[in-house]
Amino acid sequence: MQIDIKATNLDLTPSIQEYIETKIGSLDHFLTSFQSQSEIKVFVEIAKNTKHYKDGDVFYAEATFSIGKKSFRAEQDNEDIRVAIDKVKDKLQQEIKKFKEISQDFRI
Repeated sequence: MQIDIKATNLDLTPSIQEYIETKIGSLDHFLTSFQSQSEIKVFVEIAKNTKHYKDGDVFYAEATFSIGKKSFRAEQDNEDIRVAIDKVKDKLQQEIKKFKEISQDFRI
């Protein structure tokens, strides 16, 4: 799995980059059966939301990748960038599990 990270309106610190690679990289074991076809490239974007909020900064995380013709995408806003990344990972994990169940049903 290859992870490409883009940061908008905030600095991509080594700790945040490592956190993204760890969290999103943990999805790799769910995708092993699909990686035999080709390496999966995940595009991750993190940003500080440019809208002005009364309570402080709001961060945005989004991740997108494709397996064949099926695209997977998750996005999340949160006051903590790490929480937003965690929720994106959880959403993608759920989508992958559903896709695996559906694809196994069609193989029978």
